[in-house]
Amino acid sequence: MALSPKLEIRQGQTLIMTPQLMQAIKLLQMSSLDLTSYVEAEMERNPLLERADGEGSEGSGDREAGDRDGGEREAGEAASSGAEGDGDVWLSSELSDSSRDIAQRLDTDLGNIYPDDPGTGRSEAGAGAGDAQQRDPWQTGLTTRTGSGGVSEDYNLEAFVASDVSLQQHLGDQMVLAIADPVERLVAQVLIDNLDDAGYLRLDLDDTAEKMGIESAHLERILAVMQTLEPTGVFARSLAECLKLQLIEKNRFDPAMEKLIENIDLLARHDYAALRQVCGVDDEDLKEMIAELKALDPKPGSSFGETLIQPVVPDVIVRPARDGGWAVELNTDTLPKVLVNQTYYAHISRQARDDAEKSFLTECLQTANWLAKSLDQRARTILKVASEIVRQQDAFLVHGVQHLRPLNLRTIAEAISMHESTVSRVTSNKYMATPRGIFELKYFFSAAIASAGGGDAHSAEAVRHRIKVLIDAENPDDILSDDTIVKMLKDEGIDIARRTVAKYRESLRIASSVQRRREKKAGRG
Repeated sequence: MALSPKLEIRQGQTLIMTPQLMQAIKLLQMSSLDLTSYVEAEMERNPLLERADGEGSEGSGDREAGDRDGGEREAGEAASSGAEGDGDVWLSSELSDSSRDIAQRLDTDLGNIYPDDPGTGRSEAGAGAGDAQQRDPWQTGLTTRTGSGGVSEDYNLEAFVASDVSLQQHLGDQMVLAIADPVERLVAQVLIDNLDDAGYLRLDLDDTAEKMGIESAHLERILAVMQTLEPTGVFARSLAECLKLQLIEKNRFDPAMEKLIENIDLLARHDYAALRQVCGVDDEDLKEMIAELKALDPKPGSSFGETLIQPVVPDVIVRPARDGGWAVELNTDTLPKVLVNQTYYAHISRQARDDAEKSFLTECLQTANWLAKSLDQRARTILKVASEIVRQQDAFLVHGVQHLRPLNLRTIAEAISMHESTVSRVTSNKYMATPRGIFELKYFFSAAIASAGGGDAHSAEAVRHRIKVLIDAENPDDILSDDTIVKMLKDEGIDIARRTVAKYRESLRIASSVQRRREKKAGRG
């Protein structure tokens, strides 16, 4: 069989990911904050994009200038009309600029009216070298002299705004007062730089001492000094040491409390009988000691965290409608509004000098049109998906989480004739404000748990909520075990396995029946 090259013509259909399609997909899965940042960056790169509210339009400056000119003309006309009448003294055109004349007319010293004005509160004859002595020193520091001897008020107010202080800065300011030796200060700064956000020291002291060329005992002495800084509990290497430092500062670290700190694992397991035996105290003393531990701060450095927590802004708002249904609308505050300035494009394209400039303008126009179209399509898709979710979860909105239906992406996708991947992108990082609170769109999707009687399936979230309700209402003398909860749920028509109950209980951070029994007995005691 001979092998030879040849040409063949084939016809077929394939889906190609164009840059425009990739942009639309990218915008669809962005959160509102990411979308705003992306649009801001595009507006900086593309001169044809402008805000729909008129902030970025080319004629906004001309309109503002016209408003200012019109305002000045109106003010001038008002002043002239006032001067023609009997006249208000404030609108009189014969007002003198002399401070003495103004003071006589107001029958008081100008310093009483304008105490913060460096040019008032002085006589014309006394204007001179004595001003610097009479002027407020703070005022002197905030103003700058101009070349003509006048005073300029254009100082930067941002220089006086307090900035956030980090934990490292706070400890560094204290360290220079607590340690005088320059070498020890360098070692202390290394310890400060290795603190985590909670204020714990995550270092191996022996390895650190070897790397820095000092003895371990010397490093321990420096660490002991650093542990006396505020906030109390920083530079601890474990939770027990952190609590110990705070108890020492409160003068409450007695032998019984020391035993409690050494056996804190028993406290985590709620083994109060073993704790009473180890500490040698009765129930009342143990309860007071545990209360003191709960009043301490296990993360003393967290108050200096620099992480900015952004509030959740809903993308969709659901309100009760007049007809008994639900009104679903987009939150317009989270939607960037952009327009394509066709007038500017027509004006500038006529002045293009070569093909490179024309190509650049054409590309900017296409990009702007695609961005505007993608934003509109994104808004429509989010509204369509949210409306279908509200229709599917109507019982949840009316009655609560116990009536949350099991729902998956395929159900929504088939109902609105979209692909599951599109629905998945829409529900990522999007939030819905309902009369029952703000929820992420993914919250409404949960697995189905079969019904014991063969009826409708139950939502996993609704079952999890039911388990929490049963445990919260249990009798301290009759703690519900996982097997008992399984039996109770089956009596209610929910077919669930014991391991599933244990998994849901652990996800709710609810202790086992043994630990709950110990805790509730100690609470009653």
